[in-house]
Amino acid sequence: MRRSSGAAGLLLVAALAAARSPGDPTVGPPGFDLVAVGAEAGVVHPTWCGRPEKPHIMESGGTGLALADVDGDGDLDLYVVDGWRLAGSEVVDRGRNRLYRNRGDGTFEDATEASGAGDDGWGTGVAVGDANGDGAPDLFVSNLGPDVLYVNRGGGRFEPAPAPPGGAGWSTGAAFFDADGDGDEDLFVAGYIATTLEEVLHAEPELDWEGVKVMFGPFGLEGEGNRFFENDGAGGFRDATAAAGLADAGLYYSFGVAALDLDGDLDLDLYVANDSNPNYLYENDGRGRFREVGLWSGAALDAGGMAQAGMGLAPGDFDQDGLPDLFVTNFHTDASTLYRNLGALLFEDVTRPTGLHEPTFRPLSWGALLADLDLDGRLELFVANGHIYPQADLVGSAYKQRNLLLTDGGAGFVDVSERAGSGLAVVESSRGLAAGDLDGDGDLDLVVTNCDAPPTVLRNDTPHRGSWLLVDAPRALRITVEAGGRTFVRHRFAGGSYVSAHDSRFHFGLGAATMIDRLTALWPDGTETVRTGIPVNRVLELAPSDGAR
Repeated sequence: MRRSSGAAGLLLVAALAAARSPGDPTVGPPGFDLVAVGAEAGVVHPTWCGRPEKPHIMESGGTGLALADVDGDGDLDLYVVDGWRLAGSEVVDRGRNRLYRNRGDGTFEDATEASGAGDDGWGTGVAVGDANGDGAPDLFVSNLGPDVLYVNRGGGRFEPAPAPPGGAGWSTGAAFFDADGDGDEDLFVAGYIATTLEEVLHAEPELDWEGVKVMFGPFGLEGEGNRFFENDGAGGFRDATAAAGLADAGLYYSFGVAALDLDGDLDLDLYVANDSNPNYLYENDGRGRFREVGLWSGAALDAGGMAQAGMGLAPGDFDQDGLPDLFVTNFHTDASTLYRNLGALLFEDVTRPTGLHEPTFRPLSWGALLADLDLDGRLELFVANGHIYPQADLVGSAYKQRNLLLTDGGAGFVDVSERAGSGLAVVESSRGLAAGDLDGDGDLDLVVTNCDAPPTVLRNDTPHRGSWLLVDAPRALRITVEAGGRTFVRHRFAGGSYVSAHDSRFHFGLGAATMIDRLTALWPDGTETVRTGIPVNRVLELAPSDGAR
């Protein structure tokens, strides 16, 4: 897409300001209070990422995590993927993935042993979905080496599937989603580079970067192809990559993945963030056959026509026009990119006019989230940051970097990280990010993975600037809420962030509204469920049979 002219940028800023309700507070951007509580919450085990010096690119990607109610007790549990710790060419610690069961108050007990989900492969990411259609969340873990599918047997206990989908190389982002509309969840698995454990163990820094030797890649390395697996309806999967039109023609280096209805035609499209190559956007024909339209759509390159280093992504309706936009995180000294959805599967890079170029230009960014953290009815943007080169500390940059929080200041995003609470003072080399209400108070808390350090658990103690609603509607494509003279839209997406999984329920901050006038849930078959006169500050459960019309 062509870079926006100055006039177009001014029009967008005006449109953003107009989207705010006249009754909203306007005296400067609000402060936030995100408090780091990992140790007191019981999340203390580090996630290993190879050697301290990171001589192989496999050691740079870190790991992801997921929030889901795996034991069916009504609160969100935490699953953290782990890698391995190395010293030279020796494996010192085969880190185990960990399942933390929520006690109901946002603190956790380590239930890994009892759960059976403690895979000790070199892990990268996790996807949450219902592989066998029994209504319980299953876990797919992407690894260096064979991937793992954990089938939920109830009560927080899992069994590994005997013939899991996935690959034997380096898998990264993944997403369960019903690609073909047959009622079961298929699986897309991204791959990064083709490598082996032996190559990782015996790697030496060989790339000259800013006068120091660092890991080699990804340019010059062969990509690991992406794969798509069709569900047979009983929890088994067959490789349907080519038949679905999802063959990775460029063997690009893929990381973040999200499946969502980008064009409003009631099927789930697929977006893939690629490192150092154009991003993929696959249009779904409604029958699970895809056509790659990234370059045509405007969502593959930045406004200057350049490929970037896509890591993670955050879908969300930042401008409140009812269409899902896409925020993609990138390498340092190259801003992360916000693609505004123009409709008809067309996108425009609006990073500069929305104020995001400057705060995202210097960090190296990974997991991301567009969500309403203070419940005022507007979306904040949280970004996890950290360099891939520990040697960055030697050349005037930093390996460990502060995470970012940006809020809608009325005419674009404003960086409020400096007054966002003690949790934003935590400085690590961060990667994965997952969001959900851990303590049941109605706002979203955050968990971030860090390289060679325990995850950062951020309890959201921000004063509520409005009411809230949480909608549990597992198959809905979109929820529209009308309340207090405003309209709020949330879209279902699978995947997102960076090799991680947020709570899949629809979360709304409603501002000053005291009653929900009308809620409309849109289902994949085009039917709608409508509810009126709903009290605020509650969890609402919906199914397609609930008053569909």
